Amino acid sequence: MAASELYSKYARVWLPDAGEVWKSAELIKDYTPGDLKLTLQLDDGTEVEYKIDPKTNNLPPLRNPNILVGENDLTALSYLHEPAVLHNLKVRFVDSRLIYTYCGIVLVAINPYESLPIYEADIISAYSGQNMGDMDPHIFAVAEEAYKQMARDERNQSIIVSGESGAGKTVSAKYAMRYFATVSCSSGEANVEERVLASSPIMEALGNAKTTRNDNSSRFGKYIEIGFDKKHCIIGANVRTYLLEKSRVVFQAHGERNYHIFYQLCASSHLPEFKDFKLGCADDFHYTNQGQSPIIDGVDDAKELCDTRKAFSLLGIGETDQMSIYQILAAILHLSNVEVKDQSADRCSISPDNIHLSLFCELMGVPCEEMAHWLCHRKLKTTTETYVKSVSKINAVNGRDALAKHIYARLFSRIVDSINVALKSAAKQHSFIGVLDIYGFETFDVNSFEQFCINYANEKLQQQFNQHVFKLEQEEYMKEGIPWTLIDFYDNQPCINLIEAKLGVLDLLDEECKMPKGSDDTWAQKMYNTLLKQNAHFDKPRMSNRAFIIHHFADKVEYQCEGFLEKNKDTVNEEQINVLKNSKFDLLLKLFEDDEKAPSSTNKRTSVSGRAGQAQRETRKTVGLQFRQSLHLLMDTLNATTPHYVRCIKPNDDKASFTLDPVRAMQQLRACGVLETIRISAAGFPSRWTYQEFFSRYRVLMKQKDVLPDRKQTCKNLLGKLIEDQDKYQFGKNKIFFRAGQVAYLEKLRSDKLRTACVRIQKTIRCWLARKKYLRMRESAITIQRHVRGHQARSYVKFLRWTRAAVVIQRNVRMWATRRHYQQQRSAAITIQCFLRAYMAKQQYHKLMFEQKAVVIQKWMRGCLARRRYRCTVAAIILLQSCVRRMRAKKDFKKLKVEARSVEHFKKLNFGMENKIMQLQHKIDEQHKENRELSERLNAVEKTFSVEREKQSREIQNLRRSEQEARAKAETVPSLLQQLTFLQHELENTRREKDDLEEQTKVYKEQTQQVVEELNMKNSLLNSERDELNKVILEQAQQLTEIKTNDSNTKQMERSLAEERSRYQSLLSEHLHLEERHRDLKEELDQNTSSSKSGHKRTDSSYSSNSSEFSQSLGSSDDSPVQTEDETQAMVDLPVLLKLQRRVKELEQDKQSLWQQLDNKEEAQQEKAKEAEEQKSVSRAELDLERLKRQELQSENKKLKQDLDELRKSLTNEDSEMMPPVPGSLPYNILLDQLSSSNEELEMRKEEVLLLRSHMVRQEALKHKDSALGEGVKLDLDIPSFQEVDRSTDIHTLNEDGELWLAYEGLKETNRVLECQMQEQERVYSEKYRKLLEEVNKLKDEKEQQQKMLAQSLLLSEDARVEASLKHEITRLTNENLELMEQQEKQDKSMRKLKKQLKFYIKTVEDFEANAQQKSNPSVTNAPLRAVNITRKEKEYKGMLEYRQSDVSRLLKSVVTELKPRGVAVSFIPGLPAYIIFMCLRYADNVNDDQRVSALLNSTITTVKGVIKRKGNDFEVVSFWLANTCRLMHCLKQYSGDEVIMKQNTSKQNEHCLTNFELSEYQQVLGDLAIQIYRQLIKCMEDILQPLIVASMLEHESIQGVLGSKPTGLRKRSTSYPEEGVTIEVLLQRISQFHTTMSQHGIDPDLIKQVVKQQFYNICAVTLNHLLLRKDMCSWSKGLQIRYNVWQLEEWLMERDLIDCGAKETLEPLIQAAQLLQIKKKTEADAQAICNMCTALTTAQIVKVLTLYTPVIEFEERVPTTFITTVKELLKDRVESTTLMMDAKMIFSITFTFTPSSVALETIQIPASLNLGFLTRI
Repeated sequence: MAASELYSKYARVWLPDAGEVWKSAELIKDYTPGDLKLTLQLDDGTEVEYKIDPKTNNLPPLRNPNILVGENDLTALSYLHEPAVLHNLKVRFVDSRLIYTYCGIVLVAINPYESLPIYEADIISAYSGQNMGDMDPHIFAVAEEAYKQMARDERNQSIIVSGESGAGKTVSAKYAMRYFATVSCSSGEANVEERVLASSPIMEALGNAKTTRNDNSSRFGKYIEIGFDKKHCIIGANVRTYLLEKSRVVFQAHGERNYHIFYQLCASSHLPEFKDFKLGCADDFHYTNQGQSPIIDGVDDAKELCDTRKAFSLLGIGETDQMSIYQILAAILHLSNVEVKDQSADRCSISPDNIHLSLFCELMGVPCEEMAHWLCHRKLKTTTETYVKSVSKINAVNGRDALAKHIYARLFSRIVDSINVALKSAAKQHSFIGVLDIYGFETFDVNSFEQFCINYANEKLQQQFNQHVFKLEQEEYMKEGIPWTLIDFYDNQPCINLIEAKLGVLDLLDEECKMPKGSDDTWAQKMYNTLLKQNAHFDKPRMSNRAFIIHHFADKVEYQCEGFLEKNKDTVNEEQINVLKNSKFDLLLKLFEDDEKAPSSTNKRTSVSGRAGQAQRETRKTVGLQFRQSLHLLMDTLNATTPHYVRCIKPNDDKASFTLDPVRAMQQLRACGVLETIRISAAGFPSRWTYQEFFSRYRVLMKQKDVLPDRKQTCKNLLGKLIEDQDKYQFGKNKIFFRAGQVAYLEKLRSDKLRTACVRIQKTIRCWLARKKYLRMRESAITIQRHVRGHQARSYVKFLRWTRAAVVIQRNVRMWATRRHYQQQRSAAITIQCFLRAYMAKQQYHKLMFEQKAVVIQKWMRGCLARRRYRCTVAAIILLQSCVRRMRAKKDFKKLKVEARSVEHFKKLNFGMENKIMQLQHKIDEQHKENRELSERLNAVEKTFSVEREKQSREIQNLRRSEQEARAKAETVPSLLQQLTFLQHELENTRREKDDLEEQTKVYKEQTQQVVEELNMKNSLLNSERDELNKVILEQAQQLTEIKTNDSNTKQMERSLAEERSRYQSLLSEHLHLEERHRDLKEELDQNTSSSKSGHKRTDSSYSSNSSEFSQSLGSSDDSPVQTEDETQAMVDLPVLLKLQRRVKELEQDKQSLWQQLDNKEEAQQEKAKEAEEQKSVSRAELDLERLKRQELQSENKKLKQDLDELRKSLTNEDSEMMPPVPGSLPYNILLDQLSSSNEELEMRKEEVLLLRSHMVRQEALKHKDSALGEGVKLDLDIPSFQEVDRSTDIHTLNEDGELWLAYEGLKETNRVLECQMQEQERVYSEKYRKLLEEVNKLKDEKEQQQKMLAQSLLLSEDARVEASLKHEITRLTNENLELMEQQEKQDKSMRKLKKQLKFYIKTVEDFEANAQQKSNPSVTNAPLRAVNITRKEKEYKGMLEYRQSDVSRLLKSVVTELKPRGVAVSFIPGLPAYIIFMCLRYADNVNDDQRVSALLNSTITTVKGVIKRKGNDFEVVSFWLANTCRLMHCLKQYSGDEVIMKQNTSKQNEHCLTNFELSEYQQVLGDLAIQIYRQLIKCMEDILQPLIVASMLEHESIQGVLGSKPTGLRKRSTSYPEEGVTIEVLLQRISQFHTTMSQHGIDPDLIKQVVKQQFYNICAVTLNHLLLRKDMCSWSKGLQIRYNVWQLEEWLMERDLIDCGAKETLEPLIQAAQLLQIKKKTEADAQAICNMCTALTTAQIVKVLTLYTPVIEFEERVPTTFITTVKELLKDRVESTTLMMDAKMIFSITFTFTPSSVALETIQIPASLNLGFLTRI
């Protein structure tokens, strides 16, 4: 196209400017070829002329269209040049406050000098897994791209972060490392990511310092290699450093600081561990006070040292090593204050009493005299002799500073080595990502050796950058089949050769350093002679002979030669080093060891700072040579990796936030290579469009006939018509490539076309509107005339009628007013009387009710307190008795054991048995005497109680008589009241007549004042009405306030409940996850180790149960003791509730095993008893007695079990606190005490049962000892104990025949029985006494109250006396009613309980009779005489499935493991597996087999968990088992026998209720399992929907023609889903599939609603998060698209009747974000409307959307910054979260609503396809 087409009137261009670099201007008239000047107008209205050179025809650069301004990628700009780049960065940084921008493959990061909330964990999660072009530019996007390419291409990556000091390099590198540490998991080694991040504060403390440009400037370069294994998990890291600025240790310019670590030490000098260092303020030391700026605003050096020490500890550097490092640093500070005195021109000295030198030597562990000597002298060596020569003061100070720099450099290298050792991993490194944080191009007023090395490194990096950019461009062209033309780009190889080649700058410098008398001047002359005429990049300043100029790629830099040789040699006095080598300080010796090996190991060390003090000069490398070698090594590493570039820009030198200095920014853009990237891109085809994007964007430029089915051919035909020069574009395989400026030309054509169409539409619309307005005005005029004429006629007639009616109205109105006034007065008087009387009655009633309720509350409260004190006292007494009895039993037992072991005791037993028996008989007699005494005392107590009872009964009778007298007196009161009423009535009549006479005398006076009074009365009435209305309004306002407060409190409580439920469910899921992990580890351990241990192994699914029926039995045998396995190992992350449940279960298992042993022993005894039938009658009575004792123990154990169950229920009760008691709290300690006491009581019961059983066996043995049957009986029986295995043998070896033991046991039993009887009688009498006392007290209170009543009534009038008597009667009747109601409730409860027991007993009796009848009927074996047809009756099934216990595994394999959900959902009833399992459970309950119940439920839970674990990604499987788990849980509740639930069942279903077991605990376990499956279901659905959400909700254009694609640059936006055509219909179809599947599986409708709500929240969160991070999606048309998609979702909810499930409310943030994109955004009223509308969005989200809003077409406008500021001010008082992103991982808490089943169990048929033939229907 011709220039005249582009440079036409109103075209905008850029003009050069000295202050702003570039200014915008607009052409006033068209440009024609040959013109020598352009007439332009600036933005401020000034007209200027731009001269054009006729030879070069240098027209000013054109401005891009407004829609291309502010793009994410600079290469998306149509015109690629300096002003376009600078303007785009300025718009993004200043206006939009976006600090990141792409420039092709480079990420440009501008330092905002302000903390931004864009680095949180939710932002990292949002960028994780995303393509680089999908999201807005960010350092996380670059890190994700590097991480993804490393995983995909198996190639090492590098992120090169460069920029000048203060640009933010260190922060960018730190965030990149944080991203890697977050998205990758550690492999094996704990905290490896934390250790990698912990290296940053150490490196910053030792290598960063404050400069004039940056408060935290890195004074060294570093390359961090982060190692990954094959699973792409971080396993370690390695740090390499480059060119530490050692001169900063001894010198700082004004306004700068030394390294941070020195100031941190000084700020922490008050700590005890630093007292020995003798440090003080930083101003006291020469090395830290030169800059006169020891403090950084907002930085606490003491706190920073704490962070540094924590980082050291995290990296494994111990406290001792840390103190050694701080000791050396403190010594350097003291060395700075060593004062050198001048004695002569070449001599100096140090005072021997210099305190700082003494401290330095003390800290370093070296002699003070030697160090003072060699600081002022140096050694000279010749071929024959060695001389010691004194030095001048200046040389001595320089030597001191050189020593300090050398020590610090060695220490820095040592610390870096320690960090690398700590970060090194033993595992093999598979790949790595390197992060290079290196200094950018530097140029100052005075540039020295450091700037020369820095700029040399940047030359090498720029060369590598150019080659990589050129390579990518070539690959893109070759992939698309575009003819490749060589692009000319700047090659800086000549400049690099000037520096590093033979006879280059560094070579000449090293050569001059080897000269004995080499100097900076002679080196400069050599460079002039050698390089000045040979290399164009080298130049000499005109006014100086001690400087040189090098033309770098960014700019030419003048270097001062002074100091180059000294810095390159980095010399230090070797004798000073030798003194340090003789130190006793271990760390100091390690710093200077292996100096001989230092040259060969330089490449292995991470620091390349200068090495000095080598033993041989010829082997020492200069700093320049070392830096060149390290740089070559770095370039080799970078060339072997895929680089990613981050260029940091410093916006201004004043550190002002979001302020861009154009001059400084342009300097850095040139220096960092961004403009070179733009130039390379602009030289080729920078703008690239896919055919579909081009067609969608420029469809408006085509005619309908030009649109072909082939999009590619259509685009070719259009471009052939629009752009005549075919060199301006190229057609690739998938894209169209455009030269620079062509897209802007196409945009201009498109804008003109749209503008022409708009004008045409406006013309037609305006014509239509004007004609419509004219016709409407004409019709309106005719109508008005007609109506006016009619109105005039009607008005005259109306006037006549009104005149007639006015007279009638006046007459009636006057009459009505008078009548109304009278009626108002009368009505007001009646109303006042009514309300007053009602008010008084209400007050009286409320007072009576208040007093009655207070009495009731006091009664119940006092009773509660008394019962609580009683229970506490009883519990304490029982506990004390248990402890005392246990102590006494243990003492007696030990005493018996000692006696049993003695030989003399056995002899005495053998010879003096008769004496012992007599003694025992005597003791028994004494006990009988005591018992008789106790019984006599008991009788005496009974007599006393009877006397008291008679006395109290007499008092009661007296009180009743007095009450009857009071009532008789009260009966006379009504007659007196009637007389009084009659007299009052007569008095009132007399007064009324008197008043009438008085009123007649005052009539005349009242008539004169009537008018005034009426007016006053009306006024007062109006005022009173107004006051009443105001009161009503205030009352209503208060009521509304109270209602709102109640609503808010209710909502707050609901939110708290939801949060607690969510927290519990998250903890439950975490616990289940840990449980699965524990199970996996246990399975692996079992597979690796062969175990031959006997005993039962508990499974992880064996949750706590409510009674012994739920616990699994342990294996036992008759010959060997039971071996139990202790499985109560503490799990750190489990709640206290589960610990208590496990402990209870273990106690129950121990008790069950004990009972099993007793049963086995009893069976053995019964078999032996059958063989000895002759002795059966002798031992029957004793065995019955012992059996009764055993039953008593069993009842006590059951009571203990019930107490533990109540304890567990109180912990898991939903009405109580939601969380278990906190360890260490008072409830927690009480629970532990109760549990320990219960455990001790259980142990005592076990021991008693063992002793009882041994006594029974021994009694049998004694009976059969002399018989033939008793020959094989042994008296020494082995009774296993759970605490001591050998304990039983000691117990039963007390004597041979056991008579002593029997006597002891009998005595103990007798005492226990008597004690129990005494306690029972005492309890009964105390209860009776308490009741009598309560009744007496009650009667006394009534008597006193009646007496007070009578006394008060005598003083009152008749009316008050009647009211008081009524009040008293009401109170008395109310109390009696309440007491009767309480008694009725107690009786109802007892009746229900007895009915339930009666039902159970009736059923038991019926079963027993049926079994007896079946046994009594003789079996008929004879065949019938003739053939008879027998008809089979229809069976009546009981809804049970009979199975063998060994078939449980087969059952679960068929019903759970191998069952296919799709077949069951299509063919059978929903929830069939749950019904089958429950019917089997009913059978186990019917046969009263607790082992079967426990085994079946535990196995089912374990099997379902295994299926979910294996097939957790299969939605159908997870949905199927969620439905069946909920159905099984509901069945347990439906058939539990609860009266409330039984009302909802049918009569047949109530017959199927469980009869023997109460399984509420398993309902909780199944509920936890259902929560686990629900969370897995949500995760499975999210994994399926995640790729569809963004593509369908944001990227796809459902409304064709509304959206228009914009240029996207080199980083093309990729779709989030690999398939094309992902629409909202695809998303809805997938959600519909989920809904259909869940409905087919029989999931409860309420649960389906919760699932849908969760999924809609996930859709909203993912969509909104991507919208907030994608600038290209924030436009008006995209808001319309989002609202359309949301409407589609709402329609889907309405179609399935799910609109009330809460899913629509979860979409509210997305709806408001879409409305925010479409609403008007200009005035303050618009801002207020936005604040009122966007209630579901946070302030950060609202501001982010407004900031990202981007016009897609020319007719839209950007949001002004003033408008965004206004919105911020309006929202500043809003209290909300400051996070930007929605939590897409949040899962709402789930509640399972009970849904009873209508399916009758007896009608369920078992399909043959399930292979359940081993089950039998009953």
